[in-house]
Amino acid sequence: MIYSVRHKTTYRYEASVEYARCVMRLTPATSRTQTVLESRIHVSPVPAQSDWRIGSFGERMTTVLIDRPHKLLSIEARSRIDVHSVRPQLPFDSPNWEAIRALAMVETGLGPDSPASYLYPMARTPVLPAITDYARTSFSPGRPIIAAAAELTKRIHADFTYDRKATDVATPAAASFAARRGVCQDFAHIMIAGLRGLGLPAAYVSGYLRTVPPPGRPRLEGADATHAWASVWCGSDYGWVGFDPTNACQAQDDHLILATGRDYGDVAPIEGIILAPGRQLLKVEVDVVPQDEV
Repeated sequence: MIYSVRHKTTYRYEASVEYARCVMRLTPATSRTQTVLESRIHVSPVPAQSDWRIGSFGERMTTVLIDRPHKLLSIEARSRIDVHSVRPQLPFDSPNWEAIRALAMVETGLGPDSPASYLYPMARTPVLPAITDYARTSFSPGRPIIAAAAELTKRIHADFTYDRKATDVATPAAASFAARRGVCQDFAHIMIAGLRGLGLPAAYVSGYLRTVPPPGRPRLEGADATHAWASVWCGSDYGWVGFDPTNACQAQDDHLILATGRDYGDVAPIEGIILAPGRQLLKVEVDVVPQDEV
C-alpha cells in the first residue's frame, strides 16, 4: 500500500520572533516494513541556514535557523511511503520471553536495531515496581513473547481511558499509570516501562495511523494525527514487532513509522528554541491518504 502523508505544523506568535532554531524529525526512514519513495520539508519563512544528520537511532534530523522577524512559522512535511503488507505474527510460535531476555542481555551490538539500546529506564519510562508487576501478569513463566506482549497490549487498552486532557508531552509513565488515563504516547510509555522492568528490550515508535472516513463521507483535510506505539524485540528470527496499546492490536500496514527511539524525547517531531516574549498558538494537521483513494 502506497500512502501520501502531509504533516503541517503552524506556530502563531503573540509577539514577533527575532530568532528561531528548530530540530525536525519529519523524514520517515526506509525499514523492513516500509520504503520511502520521496520526502521533503518546506519551511516558511525561508531559513537562513539548513542542514541535516542521522541521529543515534537512525532518524534523519533536519536543523534550520531563522533569523528574520516573523509572527508565523509554518513547517510542512510531505512524503510518499510504500508500506509492505505486514501480517500479525503468530503469537504462540515465538520463543518464550525468558529466552529473549537472556539473548538481549548478552547482545553487544550498538546499532539502531540492536536491543541493547532499549533495555534501560529513561525519565519518561522509569522502571517502577507497580508498572513491572502490572506487566508481569501477562508474562507467566515460559509464555511465548508475542502472545504475552499481545495480551499486555489488550489489557492496557481495556484498563486505561483515552483522555486528551489528562496528560501532555512531558507526562511521565508513572503519572499516567497512576491516573489510568492518557493518550497514545502515555500508553506506549507504560507498556515500554513494564517490558523494561521485566528485562525485555522495548522501543518507542512515532508515526502515523491511517484512518478511514465514515461510509459515504469525504475524508476531512487535516483530520488525521500523529500516533505512537511500542515495539518489542522478539529475537533475531522475528526482529522488532510493533504493538499498539491504544488500539489493542499489532502494528500492521496502516501504521507508518516516522522515527524510533527509547521514548518520546528521542523522536519528538519538532523541538527547538525561539527568542520572543508572549504566547504562541500551535496547530498540527496530518493527512494519511492511500494512493488509490479519491
